[in-house]
Amino acid sequence: MSPLRRLLRYARGYRRRIVTATACSVLNKIFDLAPPLLIGMAIDVVVQGEDSFLAGLGVVDVRQQLVALGVLTVIVWALESVFEYAFAVLWRNLAQTLQHDLRVDAFGHVTRLDQSWHEGRTTGELMAVLNDDINQLERFLDGGANDLLQVGTTVVAVGAMFFVLSPTIAVLAFLPVPFILVGSFRFQSRIQPRYTRVRERVADLNRQLANALGGVATVRAFGAEQAMTDHVAAASTDYQEANRHAIRLSAAFVPIIRMVIVVGFTATLVYGGFLALEGTLAVGAYGVLVFLTQRLLWPLTRLGQTFDLYQRAMASTTRVLDVLDTRPELTGGTHLPSRVEGELSLEGVRFAYGAGAPVLHGLSLSLPAGRTTAFVGATGAGKSTLLKLLLRFHDPTSGHILLDGVPLPEWDLRILREAFGLVSQDTFLFDGTIAANLRLGRPGASEDELERALDQAEILAFVRSLPAGLYTQVGERGQRLSGGQRQRLALARALLREPPVLVLDEATSAIDNETEAAIQRTLHRVARERTMIVVAHRLSTIRHADHIHVLEDGRLVESGTHEALLAAGGTYARLWRIQSGEPDADARTQDEP
Repeated sequence: MSPLRRLLRYARGYRRRIVTATACSVLNKIFDLAPPLLIGMAIDVVVQGEDSFLAGLGVVDVRQQLVALGVLTVIVWALESVFEYAFAVLWRNLAQTLQHDLRVDAFGHVTRLDQSWHEGRTTGELMAVLNDDINQLERFLDGGANDLLQVGTTVVAVGAMFFVLSPTIAVLAFLPVPFILVGSFRFQSRIQPRYTRVRERVADLNRQLANALGGVATVRAFGAEQAMTDHVAAASTDYQEANRHAIRLSAAFVPIIRMVIVVGFTATLVYGGFLALEGTLAVGAYGVLVFLTQRLLWPLTRLGQTFDLYQRAMASTTRVLDVLDTRPELTGGTHLPSRVEGELSLEGVRFAYGAGAPVLHGLSLSLPAGRTTAFVGATGAGKSTLLKLLLRFHDPTSGHILLDGVPLPEWDLRILREAFGLVSQDTFLFDGTIAANLRLGRPGASEDELERALDQAEILAFVRSLPAGLYTQVGERGQRLSGGQRQRLALARALLREPPVLVLDEATSAIDNETEAAIQRTLHRVARERTMIVVAHRLSTIRHADHIHVLEDGRLVESGTHEALLAAGGTYARLWRIQSGEPDADARTQDEP
């Protein structure tokens, strides 16, 4: 299906507004074409007098004919102005509404797409689609759509007048039109791939800019300003070259079309003049034909610019609609329980990212409701992947995960998401106020409820000490706060939802001891009320967990309490000795003579 048909299918809810705007564009062009006809009638009055065309309509007196033409001219110009205002307002408002709705729909759809889809794309690429591509469509609707309609109206209206006044001259005047249209369509087919390339290059440029700006502190710390500037410059050069490649073709369109147009205009001018001299064509009609030939053919020189704008818009529209047409692979079920207990179990769970090597190998274990279960292991052991499966960011390659005895795919996705509260190592706070960040998962929470969650996370006193309190701006990614403050706010945000299952993914790995102690006190208090799943490198943070599972290369190698695992003397005991500073027994044996 063509991009235009796909766009019209999306915009079917705007059909009445499109029809109204189209009608105003057509009527404006019809009244815009009337002045040459009025000029011809005026010439006819001056030359023919009481034998003019107007005299045949009942206005015999020459002066009255001229007054009537003057009144008619005012009416025509007034109507042309009214419809010009109307189409400008209608098309521009339609452009604003459609781009707004399309951007919101596309963004909302992107947020519902699978995590695997997001992992295969960059922020810069998505920004190019949601911002720049949609802006291209807005620019076309602002002016290009009206231009296409008015060119079509001109061809039809002028063609009708020509064939009424002189069919022979009509043929000569329209002789260049087929060549112009064929040339335009060939131009369109050749320019489309070039503008597709432009859209791809702007996505690459946005990706480089997003990377550079997102990591500006790292860039400066490593003195890599020039290197990063060079990367951005290279992406910008590729974008520049893609545009140049398109410009070389688009710039040639107008000069070529202009030379084709002059043939029709010259034929009308010369041959029509001969007919007027011979008396077979009225002088007024000759004037009308000359004026209309110019009004017919010269606007066609703008087809290149209009098609240029059209192709940019269609290339962008394709990218946006491709996103909207992408369907999530993970769909929710219909299970809507009245209460979530929080009991989780894994049955033979295996998982691999795409066609990659398996990350988890047949995990089977139980996470009891109302208990704290911890997972430890070296980097790459599969801990974070396991959490993604529990949160249903992915589905297992094989095996099943159940919540309260019901497989996750059978749960309504909204209910399933509400059952979990997540605090991750990479705390993400949005640019806005503390209150707005806390209300992310519970928009209707009152200030008292916000303060209760902050108190649970032991950060209420700090927030109250700020001049704006709950309405303090945290900056992009929370950069105005310390790492510990961000982490406590993230914990408060999760607690505000009062989730049956609280998930902490390395939530204390990058904070100071005081913040860790505060978070531990919070977790100790709230652990009595819900299921807790903790992934940690710092074993001190999970020593009091009810169950500790040790993963190695995606396999479960040990399970038990802290004391039982130490007594077993396995992997967990070795990790504990390393972190606590105790000498490793194997190392002592090797050192002894």
